[in-house]
Amino acid sequence: MQSDEVVWQIINQGHCSYKMKTTMGLGETFCRNKYSVTGLCNRQSCPLANSKYATVVEEAGTAYLCMKTVERAHTPSKMWHRVPLEKNYAKALKQVDGMLTHWSKFLVHKSKQRLTKITQFLMRTRKLLKEKRPKIVTMPAKQIKREARRESKAHVAAQLENSIEKELLERLKAGTYDNHHSHNLGKYEGLIAPAKAESKKKAQKRQHVEIEYEDGTVAKRLAK
Repeated sequence: MQSDEVVWQIINQGHCSYKMKTTMGLGETFCRNKYSVTGLCNRQSCPLANSKYATVVEEAGTAYLCMKTVERAHTPSKMWHRVPLEKNYAKALKQVDGMLTHWSKFLVHKSKQRLTKITQFLMRTRKLLKEKRPKIVTMPAKQIKREARRESKAHVAAQLENSIEKELLERLKAGTYDNHHSHNLGKYEGLIAPAKAESKKKAQKRQHVEIEYEDGTVAKRLAK
């Protein structure tokens, strides 16, 4: 049969994996067991050293009343009897009072306090979920650098293509390709035609004029 006093002596004087001591302040000892009703390491609050124990825990937004009795000590997997509590706070308090009628006042009071804290926590959680918050997204540094390199290369290639196109248009305007590849110059007719018109005007202005002198000599000059 389980002896609670022996278990507490071993835990208090020896080692317990749930025990956590603080070095700052008063140096209190806390309990990390999820079934601890107060979170403190003492005789009344220890869930391991008490055969009859009750607490309230929260899982997936639902509060559960967990009860442990000495009759379940021989089955560790079924040691805790879990009862889901009502969403309504007042009904949940009545439910705790009804199930812990003949239990110690300490456990009943601490279970109610724990239920109050859990209810407040769930209310704040639901309120925060309704609010719109900016989503923080991480920016991968490698991907950013890779995209920057691609962008710079594309910019250089675009400048090169523009310079080549400009040079070809200058040559087309100058008449370099008049006798070559004329069938591929259809899309540049709008750019070539004004250049040809200007060249014809210049050619018309530069006409030769024959001048006959008194001695019978004839000279040719360009008309201005």
